[in-house]
Amino acid sequence: MAFRPDVTVAAIVEHDGRFLMVEERAARRIVFNQPAGHLERNEDLVGAVVRETLEETGYLLVPEAVTGIYLWPHPTLDRTFLRVAFCGTVSGPDPSRRLDRCIIRACWMSREQLAARPNVLRSPLVLRCIDDYLDGARHPLSLLASLLLPTAPAGAETA
Repeated sequence: MAFRPDVTVAAIVEHDGRFLMVEERAARRIVFNQPAGHLERNEDLVGAVVRETLEETGYLLVPEAVTGIYLWPHPTLDRTFLRVAFCGTVSGPDPSRRLDRCIIRACWMSREQLAARPNVLRSPLVLRCIDDYLDGARHPLSLLASLLLPTAPAGAETA
């Protein structure tokens, strides 16, 4: 069976020592996570993190750098996640925007507030991404190359 990690993106946004987070329902739990989600077909990574941040918080993200790329095998599920984390700034929020159905609210939290409640973090990636950001991890967006090709017509051969 082919190994297919779930490719996800996450936004690390800091303002006055607090980070943009979402409180969400996931696997019958209420947890905190960065604005994050899965890469969709025919989407590049930068576009995915902008879309996910808007859908989950109502804020428009302007990505500035890649803070890390993480491979995390879930300890109880037969799934592995490949997360690309971005840092940037936001404008908004748009109060008229309806958030994704699993999102309870967007909020701003300090690293200390998050670290004090490890049992309500969606995964260990939450603090790791913040810590890498605080340690100054910044890689240019040009690190990521997208070679999105037009969809081939039905029956066309592929390489």
